[in-house]
Amino acid sequence: MSEDTIIELQTPPLPYYWESGRSDFQAGDRHPNRRNLGLFDLLIVAEGELHIGENGREWTLGLGDALLLMPDGEHYSVKPCETQTTFYWVHFEHSAWQQGARFPRAEGSVVNSPFANPHAVRVPKQIALPAPDIAFDLMRQLLELPVGDSFWEEQSLLAQLLALLEKARSGDNGKPGNRLAERAAAYIQHHYREDITNETLAEALHFHPNYIVRSMKKKYGATPSHYLLEFRLERAKRLLVSTEWPIERIADEVGFRYAPYFSACFKRKLGVSPLRYRKQFNREWT
Repeated sequence: MSEDTIIELQTPPLPYYWESGRSDFQAGDRHPNRRNLGLFDLLIVAEGELHIGENGREWTLGLGDALLLMPDGEHYSVKPCETQTTFYWVHFEHSAWQQGARFPRAEGSVVNSPFANPHAVRVPKQIALPAPDIAFDLMRQLLELPVGDSFWEEQSLLAQLLALLEKARSGDNGKPGNRLAERAAAYIQHHYREDITNETLAEALHFHPNYIVRSMKKKYGATPSHYLLEFRLERAKRLLVSTEWPIERIADEVGFRYAPYFSACFKRKLGVSPLRYRKQFNREWT
């Protein structure tokens, strides 16, 4: 597994804060060994070096380094600290996560909601924070909260901490390829009812189609055609639940010219036909 592993937290639901703390190790101290903790364990080193492993991978974390340990993994001390070491830790829970994934659901997966998750928090497995003092300040705020009477403050600070990690990972958003991918995505979202090809995107954005495809795959993990299909299906799901329009009209409304092809794409992605999907959620929401 590569060093740029991403942990994708689908939202909603939101990550749920459990507890946090600060550990001060002397030379010779070790991080405790745990297996199947059931919670994410986020470590942020403020001083010294922490030597830790998980499922056969090993890291030496220094000042400003963050590491996210998995709830179903086995993590352990690789060797004792050689100098005084201080690190912050946060335990949080999340019921919908994937490692190294880009899309929230596999084709044919169980449908639990009429709408897809509007966002996925993509947290790096390990990263050197460009501004660790901000993370340290958030941790100090967490530790200063009164125990048992700070639910919303705890959840807010956890969200800010995860946002900091996500933004640190995507620090290259100013690169031309990322800006182009965002322009391509915006074009697709605006023109999704139309016939969009790599060539029409190239003409609209004035870039070679191969460059547009590479840029979108790098930023979104999807080609333009896959991104377009996902977007159309999301719009179709909303119309199936919120209107009584026939399937043929919904298919046309979201850019499918042939209703049978729309139904086939929908079932391949969601595991149920559009009609069954509508009946399922109309029944549940009445």
